Order: sequence, then C-alpha cells, then structure tokens
Amino acid sequence: MGATQASPARSTEVYVGLPGGASRRLAGGLREVRIWKIRGERLKNRSDWWETVAWRSSHARFPPLLKRTLMARLRLNYTNTVFLVSAHLLAAFAILYLSVIHFSWWSVGLGVVWLALCGLSITGGYHRLFAHPTYKAAWPVRLFHLLFGAASAQNSALKWSADHRDHHARTDQEEDPYNAQRGFWWSHIGWVLFDADSEPDFHRVGDLARDPLVRFQHSHYTWLAILFGAAVPAAIGLSWGDPLGALLCAGFLRLVLQWHATFSINSFAHQIGTQPYSRATSARDSWITALLTFGEGYHNFHHRFQADYRNGVRWYHFDPTKWFVWGLSKVGLARDLRRMPRQAIERARADVSG
Repeated sequence: MGATQASPARSTEVYVGLPGGASRRLAGGLREVRIWKIRGERLKNRSDWWETVAWRSSHARFPPLLKRTLMARLRLNYTNTVFLVSAHLLAAFAILYLSVIHFSWWSVGLGVVWLALCGLSITGGYHRLFAHPTYKAAWPVRLFHLLFGAASAQNSALKWSADHRDHHARTDQEEDPYNAQRGFWWSHIGWVLFDADSEPDFHRVGDLARDPLVRFQHSHYTWLAILFGAAVPAAIGLSWGDPLGALLCAGFLRLVLQWHATFSINSFAHQIGTQPYSRATSARDSWITALLTFGEGYHNFHHRFQADYRNGVRWYHFDPTKWFVWGLSKVGLARDLRRMPRQAIERARADVSG
C-alpha cells in the first residue's frame, strides 16, 4: 500500500494511505483506501483518522517525512523488545554452546520434551481450551496448560485469550491485535514489539475469569514463567551435570523456536495456503504451517468453525493437538469435545467452490 498527497487545502494537510490497509480496485485505475488524515506531524485521535478517498494506484510511494510520521505513531514496548532480543541472543548462544563448548543429548532431549509440553499447552490449552472453549478439561489438565503456558512466555491465559477473541471478532480490521492486513512482519512479531493502541477487551473473557486457576496464573504469571521456563529446566539439568546447557536448550532455544511457531499462525497462516471453507477473512489452510505448529495450520477451517476442537478436520490432517485432546477424553481428563456437523462443513465447502 502506498500514499499520495492530495491537493491539500493547506500546506500542512496531507493524506496517507494506511500500510496494508483495506482496499479495493475501482474503475479507471483508481483504488479505494482507508486513510489517516494528518495535519502537520500531529496525529489526531484514532476515531478521527479514518476517511475514504480514491487515488491512482501508480502513486505508491511514501515520502520520507510521512514514513517518519507514521513510525512516530508507534510506541516501542521496551520491556518486550529487550526480552525478545535477549532471548534470541541466548538462543544463538545455545547453538554455539552445543557446537563448541559442551554437547549433551540429555539437554537436547529436555529441550525437545519442553518444546512439546509448552507447545501443547498453547495449542491445546491457551487456544482450544481457554480462548475457544471447544472442550472441557479436568483441573489437572487445566493446571498443566497454565503452568507450561506460562513457561511459553506469551502472557497469561487470560490476556492471551482476550487478544485472541478480539482477533476473531475483528479479523483483518484495525482493531485486530495482529492484523495481517498491516503486513507480514507486523502480524508475525511487530505487534509484540509495540504498545497496543488499546487494552484488550477483558469483558470477552469473563467466563475464564471465574476459573480460580486462571486467576491464579494471571496474578502470578511472571514468577510462574521464570519458574517453569527457566528454573525447573536448569534444576533438571543438574541431574546430569549440565544445568547451563539445560537452561539454554529447554529455556531459550526452545522458547524462541516456539515463539516463531506461534507467530507463524498470525503471519504465514494468513498469507500462504488455500481457503476451502471461507473467503470472508485472510485465514488459510496449510499443511506446512500445521507441521510447525502442532496442527494449528488449518486456519481457514478454524476461522470458519472456531467452536470445533479440531483444526485438521480430515483424518489424514496432521493435528497432534486434536489427537492429544481426544486421548485425554479417553482417559476421563477431557469431555464434551465439540465437533461441527459434517453437513455444515460440506455446505461451507460447497458455498466457496460454488
């Protein structure tokens, strides 16, 4: 998306196309876009920003001043930025440590186990149990998801679910926390690095706030993240004499890999793949993304049928989270698994293909 100046009434008034904003082509080479109206370099309140104009698509460059003005709107979240940069540096050091200083299969194995436990706690817990109540779980399962979800350093289940329900309610709109229309890097990681323009709507998660375990994790999230994301792996590593290697592998290398797997759902799953169930949003199905995310890559199906505990609805779809939840139900730890009727699914496919 680009920008153009539009015969301003005053020299200080310019019109800027929203990067990645909603647009549609009009006749005569024109495109309709939502824009920000900027007077000088002072941005007005968000509710006053949107207008609609037609502009020639050949005018596609941002003047440097306007680029700086748009960046000035974003407020860097220094806590998140420092933590993400530090974690990536420590993950890189973990690879160096394993390659040059000390290699331990036990530490690597612990990293793999911690990746599986934390990954399932996000996909099967934060996502399919808390954000979307697609099944009911016994308290030991909820506690497992909350402890290893904290170790995943993606915020508390309450905050994560509030953001995610906002995402589904406002997909591809400005209020979407990780709006894919703002570009790949914004939806992948940019939204984490900058302060949100508004707080998540906690009214959407009133059902979760009634769960004492969820409230406990929300209140003690930081300490639980440190304990289960770093201290416990290091303590386990003492048993084979490599606490530092265990911390680096199961702590930081695992964490960075898991982050980018989760982030890929917000980015790749809205860019790459097919749309067999709905074209109402940018969400797409991709078996490649599913391989990286414990089955979360069938994202078009999920956006169309978010109440279904499955993302991969076909028997051959790679969806370990689905199998994990189904397995829990067979041993009495999960119940009321929700499935969309086959007729509704086939009707959605027919509507798209027709």
